[in-house]
Amino acid sequence: MEKTTGTYALVIHGGAGTMEPTAAESEKRAYRASLEKALSAGRDILASGGTALDAVETCVRILEDDEKFNAGKGAVFNEQARHELDASIMDGSTMACGAVAGTRTVKNPIALARLVMTRSGHVMLIGDGAEKFADAMGAENGIERVPNSYFGTTRRYEQMQRKLEERRKNDPLLQKSRGTVGAVALDTRGNLAAATSTGGLSAKRFGRVGDTPVIGAGTYANKLVAVSCTGTGEEFIRFGVAKDVAARYEYQGLTLNQAADHLIFKTLQPDDGGLIAVSHKGEVATPYSSIGMYRGVATSGGRFEVRIFKDE
Repeated sequence: MEKTTGTYALVIHGGAGTMEPTAAESEKRAYRASLEKALSAGRDILASGGTALDAVETCVRILEDDEKFNAGKGAVFNEQARHELDASIMDGSTMACGAVAGTRTVKNPIALARLVMTRSGHVMLIGDGAEKFADAMGAENGIERVPNSYFGTTRRYEQMQRKLEERRKNDPLLQKSRGTVGAVALDTRGNLAAATSTGGLSAKRFGRVGDTPVIGAGTYANKLVAVSCTGTGEEFIRFGVAKDVAARYEYQGLTLNQAADHLIFKTLQPDDGGLIAVSHKGEVATPYSSIGMYRGVATSGGRFEVRIFKDE
């Protein structure tokens, strides 16, 4: 029997693009309830001896199915009023990883990303190739298909229209409205995993891909650290943020919080976003430079909390 430590840790996020602190309490409660649902499901997997990989995929699938978040149902529209979704997952114990970008009809892109990791022989599949791979995997492998219209909501459509109007007025192309969901976990065997999923930027150019499916930028896990990022994807790609957190932790001997804080507060610009991370020791980090970040933490030590803003 494989030896277990009994120690586990789970961190989730629902994106660094949050509501304003002045939002109605009912709206805040609804988001917290959604985070608690995902966090509870992942915690139960870890508490019963399940794998970090299963925990992070389960958490992300739940958030993909919740229209409050910009991933799966509720994903933003691109400039052509369509949806293109990205996701990635990584097993820190083996360095195996899988990613998809520009998917259009896969209900849960994170599930397809895991199959890319385990069944394709590749790391990333995009666009038509990812869709054909989904055809090959089929429902028997848990890949549910939906029309592209399934992902849309009235709120996201109105957001896209506002962004297009801003662009027509020559405002910057890369708006600060972002959203992503993700999870990182340490299981009782000492293994780490990370997963991230997104609909991207509202009114994004057709074919634009951010950091979420880029291993080392938006998602990364090894035997020491697991990281999932959220924010302005182009910046997270430029600086290889997820991998750099792990590198600073390993090579500079920084604590997890020190390594994560350096990337968010010193490498990136204010309001670029945030990240979640967990170490092989069970340390957790949730730094962000935006107004808020939907997030939750659960550990074997009894910690269970969800937050949106700093002063909670």
